[in-house]
Amino acid sequence: MTEKKHSRLWLYFSGIVFATIMAGFLVILALWFLLFNLDIISVDPMSKPLPIIWLLAASCIIGTMVTVFVGKLIIEPVQHISEAFRALSTGNFSIRVPENEKIDEICDMARNFNAMVSDLSQIEMLRTDFVVNVSHEFKTPIASIEGYATLLQGADLSDERRNRYIEKILDNSARLSNLLTNILELSKLENQEKIFNKTQYRIDEQLRKCVILLENKWSAKNIEFDIEMSKKLYYGCEPLLDQVWLNIIDNAIKHSAENGIIKIRLFSENSEIVVVISDSGSGMSAEVQKHIFEKFYQGDNSRKSEGNGLGLALVKRIVDLCDGKIIVRSEINCGTEFKVVLPNISDSVC
Repeated sequence: MTEKKHSRLWLYFSGIVFATIMAGFLVILALWFLLFNLDIISVDPMSKPLPIIWLLAASCIIGTMVTVFVGKLIIEPVQHISEAFRALSTGNFSIRVPENEKIDEICDMARNFNAMVSDLSQIEMLRTDFVVNVSHEFKTPIASIEGYATLLQGADLSDERRNRYIEKILDNSARLSNLLTNILELSKLENQEKIFNKTQYRIDEQLRKCVILLENKWSAKNIEFDIEMSKKLYYGCEPLLDQVWLNIIDNAIKHSAENGIIKIRLFSENSEIVVVISDSGSGMSAEVQKHIFEKFYQGDNSRKSEGNGLGLALVKRIVDLCDGKIIVRSEINCGTEFKVVLPNISDSVC
């Protein structure tokens, strides 16, 4: 069916070219008869058929040359793009079309097609990775719940073991619930361009509240906080910024050693609000820092059971929606610093 369409395209184009040339030939012939009848020229077309035959032959030759030349210049590139679209529809994201065409419009079309395929390829790759990662993240706690539930069926279990298995089931259930909540929240944020429900509030008090909410985690490791914050009013979405501070502080606690210190600084700089949260923990390599804001990425394999790799992706998206920026500085065994810069204007996007 495709080849038939291509043949018709050539046929239509050839028909238009030859119809135009033949129309020109007939116009010239009619003009010759008219001029002869008006005695402007003395040569009778009927008595001199050879020039007419030569003119007809020349018209056919010119028509053939024009059809072949222009057809290769226009129709063949269009056919290539059509075939590329057909391949793309079957899921072939590696297809490309030549961009070295002589006609600017076709060259632009080819360039735009290749750019579109490249973007679609990246989206497909991200989608595939996302599905694989989500499947893995769901499969692990579900398998754990299933395993501990099977162990609970044992008749000779001690109360201590039974309570430990129940605790593991509850922990993995909470992990599943947290994973689902983060996926839904990230999906919602990725599909919105503006944050509503903005209020004016004290961002220093918000940071203190987040530290208190995580008390059970940092007190278990005997971590101390070194806090220096000036009073700062911020006009934004408080629940979303809660997630930013909770995720960053929670990460600092996870990567801090026993009896470690976490520093929190809040100040103004160049009409912006700056929050710096730093720890003296294990730190990150330069390679890990390149990927920490990617969904499901976890640089520290030893802590995979503590999270799902979505926290910092949420942080980055929220800060972007706030027209802010986040800067990470870290060195192995020297700790990590997260610097969040927010616009200090009442009509900011957040």
